[in-house]
Amino acid sequence: MKNKPLAFQIWLVFSGILLVISLLLLFLFPTTLRSFFTNEIYKTIENEQLVLTEYGNPSALKNENQKDRSVDHLVVPIQSRYYLYSEELPKDFITQTQLLAANQENSVERYEKNLQNQTLFYVIRKIIVNGEPSFLLSYSWDSYRNDLVFTLFRQLMIVMLIVFLFSWIPSIWLARYLSKPLVQLEKHVTNISEQAWHEPVEVDRKDEIGKLGQTIETMRKQLVRKDEAQQTLLQNISHDLKTPVMVIRGYAQSVQDGIFPKGDLPHTMEVIQEESEKLEKKIKDLLYLTKLDFLSTRKPIKSPFQLDQLLMDEVERIKWARPQLEWELTIQEATIIGDSEQWEKLIENLVENALRYSKQYITLSLTDYNHYWVLRIWNDGPTIDESVLDKLFEPFQKGNNGEFGLGLNIVKRIADLHEAKVRAINENNGAAFYIDIPK
Repeated sequence: MKNKPLAFQIWLVFSGILLVISLLLLFLFPTTLRSFFTNEIYKTIENEQLVLTEYGNPSALKNENQKDRSVDHLVVPIQSRYYLYSEELPKDFITQTQLLAANQENSVERYEKNLQNQTLFYVIRKIIVNGEPSFLLSYSWDSYRNDLVFTLFRQLMIVMLIVFLFSWIPSIWLARYLSKPLVQLEKHVTNISEQAWHEPVEVDRKDEIGKLGQTIETMRKQLVRKDEAQQTLLQNISHDLKTPVMVIRGYAQSVQDGIFPKGDLPHTMEVIQEESEKLEKKIKDLLYLTKLDFLSTRKPIKSPFQLDQLLMDEVERIKWARPQLEWELTIQEATIIGDSEQWEKLIENLVENALRYSKQYITLSLTDYNHYWVLRIWNDGPTIDESVLDKLFEPFQKGNNGEFGLGLNIVKRIADLHEAKVRAINENNGAAFYIDIPK
């Protein structure tokens, strides 16, 4: 059935439910009706007896039978064998009722007996007639009950048949109503899979199908943004890699021709070396971004490590690039859970960024703040342009004198992988980077 169209499946489910309900009613309803009408027959018999004993004359039933449309009565002495036989009831049955009445503890009891291929419902009520202990035998045959059950059951089956037949129309309509937006969503998803994702997904519903449509629309927008970002990324990569390659090729060709653009061979080779280092760093950053993309789709492997020690080691390793700078370190002992190699790369990028822009001072602190460790790196260099402050962590976004445009994006990606928050703020005549690290 799972390979059939959804509309057919929905219709089949509704039809199956109605069929099951009909079958249950077919088997349960007659039994329930019989039980109900059996109890009603006994109540009717007892009510007739009460009317006769309270307001009628039971002794008159010794000579003739009084009956309504369903109940017959007969007065029988408990001990005497002389009584008026009933035309409907055999003699041995009345003899049995005498024994039942004689042994009956309660004044009124209900009984049931199969006679003449029918079921007889009867009630024995003890009474006194002319000073003699007797009992009032009131009875009714099951033909009346069966007639009622059959009549009601037949009408119920007619109603169920009508409901069953007419329910097919709304069930077919409902099946198509529910499946139609799914068919539309299927077309949209097919278009998205073929990268034809510029047509918006519109589902005018507020139910689960509408929420599914909204989710697909959100996915479409993200894919469009990702595609645009990828195109921009490729353009920027091409542009950024082209410049050092052109410089290296140009200088190499000049040296080959015996021309030294920087005056002599050593200075010219220094330029080639610097451009080679820039090119190498760009390639490494691109490869690291690819690695982070891969890790973002996998379950991260994290372990505890000393963040404070990692900070101290990175500062000691990097600060000798500009030994004239003054460093102020306020680092508390902190153990976090994460990938220490990634955090090393994050700290390296932030410290190198501060080192590049700083004039004289760099401040680095790691402090405890409620449920977070707050890492702050500040330098006294120029403030960040407000126009790029919100986009600073996007790929190829550069601040003043920016070199690569990938370092801060790597910082943001690593922080996201560790559920940390990174932000940049202009403060104290400089620029500060904050990272809130969950404990």
